[in-house]
Amino acid sequence: MPAPGRTRPTRAETRRRILDAAFKVFGDQGIAASKLTEVAAAAGLTKGAVYSSFASKDELVLALMEEHAAHRLSASLESFASADTGTAGLADVAAVLMHEMRTDAVWHRLLAEFFALAHHDADRRAALRRRRREVRGTIARALERLASGFGFSLPLPAEEFAVILLALSNGLAVEADIDEEAVPEGLLARVLTLLAGDAVAAVRSAAESVAGD
Repeated sequence: MPAPGRTRPTRAETRRRILDAAFKVFGDQGIAASKLTEVAAAAGLTKGAVYSSFASKDELVLALMEEHAAHRLSASLESFASADTGTAGLADVAAVLMHEMRTDAVWHRLLAEFFALAHHDADRRAALRRRRREVRGTIARALERLASGFGFSLPLPAEEFAVILLALSNGLAVEADIDEEAVPEGLLARVLTLLAGDAVAAVRSAAESVAGD
């Protein structure tokens, strides 16, 4: 029986503890070498508690990567969209992404390992495909809100631009992990400006107009 004054963690709190523990265990040992019992122990929970939130290790890995990818990119876009000016345009988004690419390289290693594990497993490939589509949808919606809020047109359909952002972010992260000097801080910002130069110009023009009033 729980001690007086103590309550059981909510389902959301349990899920958060499992995801945090999984990130550490998978990051330290790799996905293939890790067991759910180790994740449960790291979270201070039973294996049954883990299975009550995630049906399998694959589902846990996919949820972990989906959460991170969607949060990292959509939060960057939302932060820019809610800014007072936006004079730096998409370079602000790029700066956030570059920073997180360098500090969170483990996320990209997990994605690469799971992709390799899924190569010869049709069920894993299908699951990964579904989750990545969900991530792209989240990012595409954030891009559409961003464009609508600032009154400009995206250089590509939102879904395609989301693919570009994911591919650039993941690819540059891998290259930076291999050779940090090969990926300077401003590289992603320059690429995004080349892709969306008109959009950046529109945002800057709107910001300057507001500042001049």
